[in-house]
Amino acid sequence: MPTTSLVTWLIFGAGILALLFIDLFVVHRKPHEVKLREALLVSAGWIGISLLFNLWIYLSRGRAAGLDFLTAYFVEKSLSVDNIFLFIVIFRAFQIKAKAQHRVLYYGVLGALVLRAAFVFGGVVLLTRFHFLEYVFGGFLILVAARMAFETVDIEDSKPNWQVRMARKWLRVAPEDAGTRMMIHRNGKWFATPLLLALIAVELSDIVFAVDSVPAVLAITRDPFIAYSSNAFAILGLRSLYFALAHILPRFRYIHQGLALVLAFVGTKMVLSDRVTIPNGISLAVICGILGLAALASRKTSPAKSKAK
Repeated sequence: MPTTSLVTWLIFGAGILALLFIDLFVVHRKPHEVKLREALLVSAGWIGISLLFNLWIYLSRGRAAGLDFLTAYFVEKSLSVDNIFLFIVIFRAFQIKAKAQHRVLYYGVLGALVLRAAFVFGGVVLLTRFHFLEYVFGGFLILVAARMAFETVDIEDSKPNWQVRMARKWLRVAPEDAGTRMMIHRNGKWFATPLLLALIAVELSDIVFAVDSVPAVLAITRDPFIAYSSNAFAILGLRSLYFALAHILPRFRYIHQGLALVLAFVGTKMVLSDRVTIPNGISLAVICGILGLAALASRKTSPAKSKAK
């Protein structure tokens, strides 16, 4: 298993915390509705920072490590698109105003960073000690891909999902809008606000998505530092990506099928790893090609064009 010095981990952790601090207390100091232009600029900024980190990996660890990071980052970034669909559903179910959504996603990212660390390190240890788990994880990804290929997410469906129902079952909920507060005190009792319920739903959702995405990243690399850092940078840019794509993604009707093919490819790569070695350069090209074709097919058969015919 590749090793990374404690100093490198500490510097990386401090850098992540500094970026989070700047994002919350400088870029988004005042709660406001994030417009498309701002979301695109911030999203481009996060991608730029990620690529600079990728360049550092390349220069300090070599071409193979740099390509591993880039491929793992792209896989995680692609799979995070599925999170965005569910975030739209959650925010609509709890009627979270646009200016408060960033606060939910910010704290959701903090929880996701801790959760992914546990999943990545646990997964690396298990795969190192029990080689047969490669086939288990690979087969699991293929099964998830098969399910996803026929799955649809109706963002207009107002029926609460399981995360929403669970949150409402166990917490006393305030009936009124409380702005960006998570809890309010009324008549000697504490009440959860819809914002807190949305945060709980987002965190529960990330557990589900981590089960899919972490094995997919571990199929690319077993280096804990590269696996986790690629996850971390993809997650850090998820909030701005949400605001940039929330109104665009529903038009891409085949995005789920594209993501299913990505998972199927990565799962197959993991299952066949003992017999067939697929370089990560080829893997990256295949994944980009799959998502490009899915986007192109979606545009060719958009609802507007279908009605026109």
